[in-house]
Amino acid sequence: MSLEEQLTAIKKKTIATRPPELVSIMLEEAANLVKSGIADKVIKAGEPLPEFTLPDEKGNLVRSANLLAQGPLAINFYRGIW
Repeated sequence: MSLEEQLTAIKKKTIATRPPELVSIMLEEAANLVKSGIADKVIKAGEPLPEFTLPDEKGNLVRSANLLAQGPLAINFYRGIW
């Protein structure tokens, strides 16, 4: 199964298991983001990522330049505990 197929399946499951009023809000807000033009400003596949500094899982600031000096870099974002 391709990544796109997996994401579509997750989206369908999420929509099916949430209250309709919540799904409506989620879909409306997603549409608002698209209408805002923000998607046109995101970094596209193959474009270089600008240097950044972000906190790691322990709150320590990590610079991308330092990590890249050690080799290729993969980034994983997670939302943490909400």
